[in-house]
Amino acid sequence: MNKPLHNHTVQELSDLVQSKKVTPTELVNTFHERIEHYDQDINAFVHTNKEISLQQAKLAEEALASGNSSPLTGIPIGHKDIFCTHDMPTTCGSKVLKDFVATYDATVITKSREHGLITLGKLNMDEFAMGSTNQTSAWGAVQNPWNPEHCPGGSSGGSAAAVAARLAPCATGTDTGGSIRQPAAFTGITGIKPSYGRISRYGMIAFASSLDQAGPMTQTAYDAAMLLNAMCGQDPHDMTTSNVPCPDFTASISQPITGLKIGIPEEYFGSGLDAECEEKIQSAISALQKLGAEIVPIHLENLKYAIPTYYLLAPIECASNLARFDGVHYGYREDQTNNIQDMYELSRENSFGDEVKRRILVGTFASSGSYSDEYYKKALQAKNIIRNDYKKAFLDVDVILTPTTTSTAFNMTNNIMTPQQMYLSDIYTVSVNLAGLPGISFPVGFSQNGLPIGAQLIGKRFCEDTILRITHAYQQVTDWHTQYPDSFK
Repeated sequence: MNKPLHNHTVQELSDLVQSKKVTPTELVNTFHERIEHYDQDINAFVHTNKEISLQQAKLAEEALASGNSSPLTGIPIGHKDIFCTHDMPTTCGSKVLKDFVATYDATVITKSREHGLITLGKLNMDEFAMGSTNQTSAWGAVQNPWNPEHCPGGSSGGSAAAVAARLAPCATGTDTGGSIRQPAAFTGITGIKPSYGRISRYGMIAFASSLDQAGPMTQTAYDAAMLLNAMCGQDPHDMTTSNVPCPDFTASISQPITGLKIGIPEEYFGSGLDAECEEKIQSAISALQKLGAEIVPIHLENLKYAIPTYYLLAPIECASNLARFDGVHYGYREDQTNNIQDMYELSRENSFGDEVKRRILVGTFASSGSYSDEYYKKALQAKNIIRNDYKKAFLDVDVILTPTTTSTAFNMTNNIMTPQQMYLSDIYTVSVNLAGLPGISFPVGFSQNGLPIGAQLIGKRFCEDTILRITHAYQQVTDWHTQYPDSFK
């Protein structure tokens, strides 16, 4: 091995495990040692259990010995603390669920274990997946491994930071409006949000049920394809999962991209995009053109409706989904009260964070009484307009390339951003969720101050294989995805 074990990709670790050059137990020990040594600096993990990891490593070794292994057998993984696990707490970054342990596993967890992946622990996140900085977590902010003064993005900030710092070779995340792709861009890793319905949401604590989708966060597109092979598929526990067959995402990933048409929407490259980000993304476009892709200018004229549409629909669904956390059905209960009304009110008041309260209030207002027609129904109409924009664009192109974010990772030490500024920073990602499309963020360079920059590819529904293929082709001729912070080497 010509590089440290912790810096191998999932694909490389799989080859080492399958050839018996490395054992799953060795991998568990390597990554738990790194977590113990480095995680105090970034606060990516909220719960670890080495004993459980070693038990799973033993099962993986038995599977390898008996010939019943998968390509992912023995590979360690971190799970976002939004997926229910029967043997570890699931808190969703909230005081409401402090010490909650589910009685079952989320389908994503079940599939992960069936394929032999080894759980390292649960990863920090914005409370109930609501945030863009990973500062709304009840368990403290996550630091960006590239610069601790900057955030790692959110809500899957713990997952992104863990992979970027090589505390885990891969992780799960969830994406409701960009929560896989934005932190992937901020930390220099690869993160894919699959099409809505590709991956089961059973056991994934809901934020906005019509928008939420799980996905992998990895170093490379090939690694992401390997993880998708394990995560995807119809689930009888989740009626929103699709019966569209899942291909082997690694099978076609190495095919040339010659002749593929990449749409570049002019609306995404206007005012508001950081100059350094645009420069690096334009360089990536040129690289893809040299690989044989055809670059086609397009228009997505209704992008301007994406932010207001998302920030009406998502809070409305949030208010409904979080109603169950009332101190009776689930969650923290305030006992020092005079009556049941006070108990309900104080339990929620004293356990939810400010951002969650803000979204519950917005959602409750926008869906109540006469306001439902004025806000909710109009937002649904705008959602259809945005979907139709994409359908029209995809008549002429195979994929669409955009920035992932408007800037590099936010500096959180001397720059207090308002909620409105945070929301506007999601301009390039939320429309993908509204349309139910797959999107991937991949690293395309660094700013002058050493922060990663990401580009986004958006595909037709259930065409994850195409955006993975293009990203993989780009990563064969660049090395941005191989770089990680010096302080974690």
